Amino acid sequence: MCGIAGFSFYDEVSADNMKESLKRRGPDQDGIIKNENVTLIHTRLAVVDLEHGLQPMSKNGISLVYNGELYNTEELRKELQLLGQTFDEKSDTEVVLKSYLQWGNNCVNHLNGIFAFAIVDNEKIFIARDRMGVKPFFYAIVDGKFIFASEIKALLSSGLVKPEIDNTSLFELILIGPGRTPGYGIFKNINELKKAHCGIWDEKLEIWEYWKPEIKLHTDNFEETVKNVRFLVEDSIRRQTVSDVPLCTFLSGGLDSSIISAITADVLKEKGQRIHTFSVDYEDNSKFFKSSVFQPNTDSDYIKYMVEHIGSVHHSITLTTEDVVGALYEAVDARDLPGMADIDSSLLLFCKEVKKDFTVALSGECSDEIFGGYPWYRNEAIRNIDGFPWSNTTQYKASFLKEEYIDRDASKYVYEKYQNTIQKVSGDRFREMTELNLNWFMQTLLDRKDRMSMYNGLEVRVPFCDYRLVEYTYNIPWCFKDYKDYEKGLLREAVKDILPEKILWRKKSPYPKTHNPLYFAIVLKQLQKVINDKNSPILQFIKKDALEQLLKTSPDVFSNHNWYGQLMALPQTIAYFLQLNYWLKKYNVTYIL
Repeated sequence: MCGIAGFSFYDEVSADNMKESLKRRGPDQDGIIKNENVTLIHTRLAVVDLEHGLQPMSKNGISLVYNGELYNTEELRKELQLLGQTFDEKSDTEVVLKSYLQWGNNCVNHLNGIFAFAIVDNEKIFIARDRMGVKPFFYAIVDGKFIFASEIKALLSSGLVKPEIDNTSLFELILIGPGRTPGYGIFKNINELKKAHCGIWDEKLEIWEYWKPEIKLHTDNFEETVKNVRFLVEDSIRRQTVSDVPLCTFLSGGLDSSIISAITADVLKEKGQRIHTFSVDYEDNSKFFKSSVFQPNTDSDYIKYMVEHIGSVHHSITLTTEDVVGALYEAVDARDLPGMADIDSSLLLFCKEVKKDFTVALSGECSDEIFGGYPWYRNEAIRNIDGFPWSNTTQYKASFLKEEYIDRDASKYVYEKYQNTIQKVSGDRFREMTELNLNWFMQTLLDRKDRMSMYNGLEVRVPFCDYRLVEYTYNIPWCFKDYKDYEKGLLREAVKDILPEKILWRKKSPYPKTHNPLYFAIVLKQLQKVINDKNSPILQFIKKDALEQLLKTSPDVFSNHNWYGQLMALPQTIAYFLQLNYWLKKYNVTYIL
C-alpha cells in the first residue's frame, strides 16, 4: 500500500511538497521520476517483496506508480510468462506493469485486487481504479495540466490547486455529507476517479467504465448457491492473507469479522503461526450502553467466544472519551474533509494502536452491502422510502444553510442523485438497494477505512470486496439471501461449520460508538464555543440560530432527523459541525461564486 501522485509537467517544489504530504501513507520508501512531460511520485508502505517493488517503476520505456495489492499475482505472473513476459522480482507492482505491457488499457480486466495507479506511456498517462473503489484516486485539471494523487491534501500541497468551494460544495457537505457524490471531490476543480473506471490523459482526459456487475438470471439452486458463496468467501480471505509483514484481523464478535478471523486463523495455523485479533471499545461504555433495534447488544461477550473458538492472541483497545473527541480534528486531517465524527476518530486511534505491532489487517466491510444486512434491506417501511434510506431528512439538513447559499431546490438536488442511481436497475427494489449501497453508503465506509488506516501506515484489506463475490451475489434472489427470514441468512448457512452457534446467529450490530454522556457534553460545549466566536468560519455558511437550536434538541427528538443513518445521532451530528468548522479553518477554504 502506498501513496501516489503526479502531473503532466515538472515542477520540483510541487513534486517535493506532494511527496511529503503522502509520507504517512508510505513511510518506508519514496521516489520521484521526472522529465519535461511528466512527473511521477511514490511513497511506499512495504508489505510484499520488501527488498524489491521500488517505485516509480520503469520497464521498456513505460513507468508506473501503483497503490494497492493484487490477489491474483501468481496466476497472472504465470499467464504472462507463457505469453513471453519475463520478471526480475516477485512484487505485484511488476505484475501490474507487465500486464499493461501485454494488454495495454485492457490490463485492468485481468486484475483482482484493490488498486489505483498511473502509467506513463510516451506522453500519455493511463489511470485506473479498482472495481469496488477501495483505493482512492483524486485528480484536477488546471490551466490545461493534469495533476493526480491518492489524497486531496497532496493536490492542495502542490500549490497548483486552490482550496476553493462553491454552492455545490456546500450542498454536498450539508445535504450529502459525510458521503460524497461519486466522482466529486468537494473542492472546486477536484474530482475523484470513480470505482471501476480508467482513463487516458493526452492533452485532454478521456474516462470510461471498464466493469460493472451484470444483470442476469441466477440459475443455481439454493444448495449450489451456498456452496459457491462459501468457496468465494473463503478463497477471497485466503488470497488476502499473503504478506511478508505481520498480519492480524479486526474482531468485533459479529458475523463478518468472525468469518474473516476464523479462516485467517486456519491459514496462519497451517504456517505454524497463531492469529492476533484486535477489538475496540470505549471507556465506561458498558455502564451507559442502551440496547436499540440498530445495536441490540455490546461486543465484549461475543469477542470472548470467538477468541476461545479460534485460539487467537487478542488485543482489546479501550479509548478514552477525551481522546475520541480530541481525534475528531486529526480525523479531518486524515480524510481531508469532515467525516463520520467519532466513527472516524475512534477508528483512527484504533489503527494507531494496531500499527504498533502490525502492518496489515483484515476487516469485514462490504458484507452488509452484498448480502443485505442493513435495516433498509429487511425493514419494509425503510426499504420503500423514495430516497436514500440512510439519509432522508434533506429539508432538515438544508435548514442549517443560510438562504444566500441555497441556489436551487435542496430536495431536488439529492433526489436526482438517488434517481440517477436506481434508474439503471429500476423495478427490483432489492437490486436498487444494492446499487445504492455499492455506489454510495459503501463508498463512504471505504473512504473512512482507507484514510484512517493509511494515516497510520496500516494496510487494511477488505475480503468481502472481492469483485468475484460481488458479481455472484448481485443476482442471487432475495429469498436466498434472507434464508430463514434472517439477516444475511445465506452467508450464515454458508459458514455454519466454522463459527460457534452463538456467533453464527448473533443479530447485526454496527461498528461501536461511544455511549458515554461525557462525549455528548464535551462536543456540545465545544460547539457552543464555536457559536460564540463571531470569527468561526462555519458561521459564514451555517445559521447561528439553527446551531443553537441543535444544542437544545434532545437525543430522542433528534432521532427523527439522524444525520446519516444509525451511525450519526445527535452527538455525532454536533461533532460533524465541529469538524466542518475545523476543516474550513485548517484548509483555509475560500468560497467563490
